[in-house]
Amino acid sequence: MTTSSTPTVAVVGAHGHGRSHVVIATDAHREGRITLAAVVDPVPVPSGLLPDATAYHSEFASLLEAAVPDVVIISTPIHTHADLALAAVRAGADVLLEKPPTATLTEFDELCAESERAGALVQVGFQSLGSHALAYIRDRVREGAVGEITRYGASAGWVRPESYWRRAAWAGRRRVGDRVVADGVLTNPLAHATATALALADRMRADDVVGMTLDLHRANDIEADDTSVARLGLRDAPSLTTAVSLCATSREEPWVEVVGTKGRIVFYYGIDVVQEHSRAGEPPVTTRHDRTALLEDLIIARRDARPLCSPLVDSGGFMRLLQGVMDAPDPAAIDPSRVRWVTDAAGRHPIVDGVEHALHEAVRTERTFREAGVEWAQA
Repeated sequence: MTTSSTPTVAVVGAHGHGRSHVVIATDAHREGRITLAAVVDPVPVPSGLLPDATAYHSEFASLLEAAVPDVVIISTPIHTHADLALAAVRAGADVLLEKPPTATLTEFDELCAESERAGALVQVGFQSLGSHALAYIRDRVREGAVGEITRYGASAGWVRPESYWRRAAWAGRRRVGDRVVADGVLTNPLAHATATALALADRMRADDVVGMTLDLHRANDIEADDTSVARLGLRDAPSLTTAVSLCATSREEPWVEVVGTKGRIVFYYGIDVVQEHSRAGEPPVTTRHDRTALLEDLIIARRDARPLCSPLVDSGGFMRLLQGVMDAPDPAAIDPSRVRWVTDAAGRHPIVDGVEHALHEAVRTERTFREAGVEWAQA
């Protein structure tokens, strides 16, 4: 692969979330940091959105036949990630791969092996791992700011309208035919929560996750989970509890935390804000931090031969969670009498009774909804 100062880049998947990658790549092209060589999508990109010299391909194979770019950005349906990423690294490209990187742990292992054989860089699209706050928090923990660590936590309550689950044939599905999709709250829309907390704990590899308890539920008429708890046992470290829902009253800023005998540090990873809370009850100390965008980080890593901020292998712990979710029984349907449907600026969406309190208590007590006796979570 080339390590030229101006790498060629192709974006595969130009609509939906992929549009954000097109915008970022176009800006980088106009600033002279990359050459946006091509965009691939079955649906053409509107004229005027791309630089004049950017080629359009309706299929990935035709891109590789025309010219292999230095970097391929993949933002396509989850169950297509593995095949596209494997083809890219085998052709000699580096990859920025949207999360989750693959739909199964087997696919993940194959991609790890193939990228290592090819000497390819594969950056996974956990944007929060580019935040400089992570290094700051690790330093503060080493300095003893929280004392002895007792637990890790992650949580978010979001709102998603019915239309979110109708956006594509694979949305909200666990499988489509014989292909695993894994489009649930823990594994896709709020996957960053667990991935960021694992990074905070420095337990990101597959063998760092040594135990798992899951409590999967759904209020929507979908196959996958939309309101769930995952408790992960971590190698030589306190456990991590993630509690997330897409059926909240309103959107909560997602957060992860490290809790110890002297206090806690909370990282609002969507906005790069850190709050340090002492046991003495003093007002929290708030700091704001910069972030390196994943494409920029990949370009720098190529040029300077330095590690990525979100390398594929470091998604192993998260992929253990994804595989656990897919190996678990289907999510339990929440009693409709405990679900209130509203229509507001977000559209028509469900609100699960008391879900915000249930999420926060799950993280605080390290108990699942069922273990805590949450009424709508009892089978």
